[in-house]
Amino acid sequence: MVLGTSSGAGKSLMTAALCRVLRRRGETPLPFKGQNMSNNAWVDQAGGEMAYSQALQAWAAGLEPQCAMNPVLLKPQGDSTSEVIHLGQSVGSCRAEHYYRDWFRPGWAAIRSGLNELQGAYPEGRLVLEGAGSPVEVNLQPRDLTNLRLAQYLRASCILVADIERGGVFAQLVGTLALLRPVERPLIRGLLINRFRGRRELFDEGRRWLEANTGIPVLGVMPWLDELFPPEDSLDLLERRGRKRGAELEIAVLKLPSLSNFSDLDPLEAEPSVQLRWVAPGEELGNPDAVVVPGSKQTLRDLDALRMSATLCSGLQQFAAAGGAVFGICGGMQLLGRELCDPEGLEGGSNGLLQATGLNLLPLRTVFGGSKALRQRNSTALWPLIGDSSKLPIEGFELHRGSTTTLEPCQPLCADAELGWVHGSVAGTYLHGVFESGPWRRRWLNQLRARKGLPMLSEQQPHHSRQRDALLDRLADAFEQHVNLEPLLQQP
Repeated sequence: MVLGTSSGAGKSLMTAALCRVLRRRGETPLPFKGQNMSNNAWVDQAGGEMAYSQALQAWAAGLEPQCAMNPVLLKPQGDSTSEVIHLGQSVGSCRAEHYYRDWFRPGWAAIRSGLNELQGAYPEGRLVLEGAGSPVEVNLQPRDLTNLRLAQYLRASCILVADIERGGVFAQLVGTLALLRPVERPLIRGLLINRFRGRRELFDEGRRWLEANTGIPVLGVMPWLDELFPPEDSLDLLERRGRKRGAELEIAVLKLPSLSNFSDLDPLEAEPSVQLRWVAPGEELGNPDAVVVPGSKQTLRDLDALRMSATLCSGLQQFAAAGGAVFGICGGMQLLGRELCDPEGLEGGSNGLLQATGLNLLPLRTVFGGSKALRQRNSTALWPLIGDSSKLPIEGFELHRGSTTTLEPCQPLCADAELGWVHGSVAGTYLHGVFESGPWRRRWLNQLRARKGLPMLSEQQPHHSRQRDALLDRLADAFEQHVNLEPLLQQP
């Protein structure tokens, strides 16, 4: 099990690295996080919803993601409320103060069911568990679902990760160990220092001190990695402030308060010629080459936030009216529509508002309600077409509640007309992961490049999964170089 001294210590990527390293050794690593809180989700082949970070770990392990790898997913909705997902399906919502009272037993049952399903499918596999936050939040320990309760239940050998970039790494580690109960302390088999800048030998004295004062080996010191990896949460993504040398296109991405599925933007982030600029309500849109409106967990709440930010809202509408390219994904597409109806009050509208006027950039009407659409989709793109170019395959997954219809004739984005629409320079789709399709992404970018008189990029571009896999290999290379796993893998 990979534990961390805090949220953001690097547990998700270290777990992914461990999965890839074990796979290289001929094992079948089984990534598992009992409970995760994230609005960055993935839909598995069976139509189950899970955290994207566990999907990433499954790819690192060479496995197809399945929701049993993340049996409890909490999706924040604002106002201290989260949607509760058990084994891929929504089972209700809960306020934070009532969660452990109402959902502890059902959550533990879901975790055990997920374990049984995963181990039944891969009886030869080795579980690689990821903790959540800190394992020693003393106010929560009696109701811990996913850290040391799970480690004790499975008798897991644990590695404790601390982020030296945050400062106070000795206090992080020693303090965490001091708060463990006597029965828990023997589970910690190794310490890992993460995100170290500079020459590792400069930490040799600190390493010796930690081992002498804790009695636990420091398994390694992971360097600061320059590669961009899919992040665990939106804070990690939005802290990517570096400017790219040679970027020819600037794409503004709206930083919605209820932002979800931000991993949809990873393929654009990975394009050398593209600079993403995140724009929050209250900030100026500027003059980008295109605007992407990403997914939203609370569409009407985010619509309210945009309306309150008159500068950004009017800037987006003026940008579109002048022929600027705007692209909405899922909730982002719904925001761009004309009418949004929420008869069940699911989408966080102010004062219980059940109907709202959208940004009116697409002639669409969305009605929220019913069960979620959760499925992977493959189709043929009908847009964009440049010159006599052929139609391209397009793929992704649906993850939304409600249905959308057109209020006037509108060009379908792909052969499955219910998946997206185009109206002038504005387009939208229900397909999460749409930019992962390399040829389609390049064609969309070439449409922007043509407007600027830039040369066309080759559409002979592989699926983004290949680039992601290469990043995971480089992560595993660094892990193998800097971390000694033997104390962790040896039987107690």
